[in-house]
Amino acid sequence: MNEIPGDLKFNKSHEWARVEDNGTVTIGISDHAQGLLGDLVYVELPSVGDEVKAGNACAVVESVKAASDIYAPVSGEVISVNSALADKPETINEDAFGEGWIFVIKPGNLAEELDELLDPDAYAELIESEEH
Repeated sequence: MNEIPGDLKFNKSHEWARVEDNGTVTIGISDHAQGLLGDLVYVELPSVGDEVKAGNACAVVESVKAASDIYAPVSGEVISVNSALADKPETINEDAFGEGWIFVIKPGNLAEELDELLDPDAYAELIESEEH
């Protein structure tokens, strides 16, 4: 398993959230999740301007094995999507915590919602408990 970046927070459903310096939040799926899904063949992105609510499905990734909903780790307005994934969904397989980001939101109630997410250590424990 790849190292889990220390600046991320996680949903139990394996999405990550990174708070950027400008206050926006970049969201993707974890390296562990892409490994479970296998080779990704399609990503359905949210639309810029969409309002997403923490815990609600807002995007879809499809692999050769299955389709999987992506749940928003925090609430807010989608301000950017990684349109490069339309032509190259395997970017998530190759760099889940970097170039494989899925979308960016301008958060609504960030501080409270971040407290609900797992830190990297707690997320690592979750992965380990799922594997046993």
